[in-house]
Amino acid sequence: QLQLVESGGGWVQPGGSLRLACAVSVFAEPPGFTLDDYVFGWFRQAPGKEREGVSCINNSGESIHYSDSVKGRFSVSRDHTKNIVYLQMDNLKPDDTGDYYCGASYGLTTVQSMCAIGAMFDEFWGHGTQVTVSS
Repeated sequence: QLQLVESGGGWVQPGGSLRLACAVSVFAEPPGFTLDDYVFGWFRQAPGKEREGVSCINNSGESIHYSDSVKGRFSVSRDHTKNIVYLQMDNLKPDDTGDYYCGASYGLTTVQSMCAIGAMFDEFWGHGTQVTVSS
């Protein structure tokens, strides 16, 4: 029902910024389909570590959750005109390095649960985009 495509990754020095984008495409939806039934999230997987939830947001953008490691540095937003979920990453640290994935879930109904366990239960995933933070 959904196609997610990430972009915006790359290399940046510590303290720099990157803006990731997740383009959401809807296809073959049933009669009662609505994106309001979904929550979206950004996840990352660093080398040698498990995939973790970074920031999650519902379709309206009124409910948002951030992991403690990125709180105050990252911000997530929704552009309903372009149907894109953005992740603005500021003051990047070397520990932020990893592969970043956009995910969407129908079964996980809160942004808290999405970020907590969405890495294991998301119905839809993008292909990922790599972020490298180093000098």
